Amino acid sequence: MKLKKVHSLTGRITPALMREAFKAVRRNRGAAGIDKVSIEMFEANLEENLAALMRDLKTRGMFRPLPLRRVSIPKEGGKVRPLGIPAVRDRVAQEVLRRLLSPIFEPLFHGDSFGFRPERSCHQALERVLALWREGFVEVLDADIQGFFDNIPHSVIMAGLAKVVADGNILGLVESFLRAGVMENGVFKPTTVGTPQGGVISPLLANIALNSLDWLLDRQGLRFVRYADDFVVMCRSRAEAEEALDAVRSHLAELGLSLSPEKTHIATFSQGFSFLGFDLCSRSVTMRAKSVAKFKAKVQEITERCHNLDDDLIKRLNRVVRGTANYFATPFSHNRRLFTELDKWIRVRLRSMKFKRKWKTDNRRLRLKHFRRMGLLSLHDFYAQPA
Repeated sequence: MKLKKVHSLTGRITPALMREAFKAVRRNRGAAGIDKVSIEMFEANLEENLAALMRDLKTRGMFRPLPLRRVSIPKEGGKVRPLGIPAVRDRVAQEVLRRLLSPIFEPLFHGDSFGFRPERSCHQALERVLALWREGFVEVLDADIQGFFDNIPHSVIMAGLAKVVADGNILGLVESFLRAGVMENGVFKPTTVGTPQGGVISPLLANIALNSLDWLLDRQGLRFVRYADDFVVMCRSRAEAEEALDAVRSHLAELGLSLSPEKTHIATFSQGFSFLGFDLCSRSVTMRAKSVAKFKAKVQEITERCHNLDDDLIKRLNRVVRGTANYFATPFSHNRRLFTELDKWIRVRLRSMKFKRKWKTDNRRLRLKHFRRMGLLSLHDFYAQPA
């Protein structure tokens, strides 16, 4: 089926759209870019800033995004993930483009793509995997694209856009963001491949780039679940999973990408595999060991013995507990026992802070009811009580 191209998107850039885009950027907060202009500073002269930005966006060749400010986020195993922080002005411009392009591409995306899409979530992706398992898809190709956001060729993204969008100004704006470059330790580095992690438009561009993979798998009669660059192909037999692996590897090579050898493998549901922070197997769905380690590291940072056990610390700790529980205490997961153990571990750390030591008799000096009165949340309590 021939796609009907969309023209004159530039004409849809209006003052109302600019204001809505800024509101979204303000809700997401975030630090200043390389120009050191914060959201509050941009808002202080909002109408003039938005009007000037709109003129630049609507005039072909006028808009020039600033390079991203590069920061590194720690990962497991001592690795770091590079993030690019755009200037506030550029974040607003990206949000404008995202709001223009998303409604056009949403109907074209596959139903089993769940990442960064309206009304879709990680939990829905996991529930889809479990539903396919119950239907008899017990062999799993657990795939991971090597350095996807850093390595996706710009030509692949632009080709995916140009199949649908015929507005040269909009295409030029997207390409300008891809080629904006980064500033790292005061040195400018051009970006010739990749879509920067940190930009609000990057997840949409990732879905556009991988849409061809989704529909290739669909045409071959394969069931899959994808969340951004993390995906699994669900199969009925080992032979089918190996065929899926060959098809995925071949198509990614055409896109200039490859699978990570360390993170890509074929497993059965009996053996189990990891997906979106959970360990899934035929017996249980539990919090992944790496996810537990991340949670503990955050708690340990907050509950060092040199800190005081006060209301502010409990509030900070509760934010970590709430975030973890909201994600991992789901109807399909089995973390109650683990959560009970983690709750006990947290209380031990808090007692150690209070008394500057770790001693069993301190359990009687600072009981559970005391922590309840302080407002400490419990991971286990986030599980809904059975009806």
